[in-house]
Amino acid sequence: MRLMIIFDLPVETSEERKEYRKFRKNLINEGFIMIQYSVYVRVCVNKKSAEFTEKRIESFLPSKGVVQSLILTEKQYNDMHFLLGKKIKEVRNSAERTIIL
Repeated sequence: MRLMIIFDLPVETSEERKEYRKFRKNLINEGFIMIQYSVYVRVCVNKKSAEFTEKRIESFLPSKGVVQSLILTEKQYNDMHFLLGKKIKEVRNSAERTIIL
């Protein structure tokens, strides 16, 4: 299961840039990796875990902009097509790294 966060935040003022950096840093601290600018994804054990992570993200949302989330199964995520560019095979972006305790 994957949780994808897609956002568009204003960065015109220094305060907005500060909020952007803080939001991005919090996403990375939550285990998200960037797959494109303003598109971050994280592997989750199940849907409940993804929903829990969504709630955690709600606790550090910036005051302005648009932030969207999308919960995907591994099959849906792996069916993503690359129209331009190449898929980067990275251990951090694979479900093989998930350990269920």
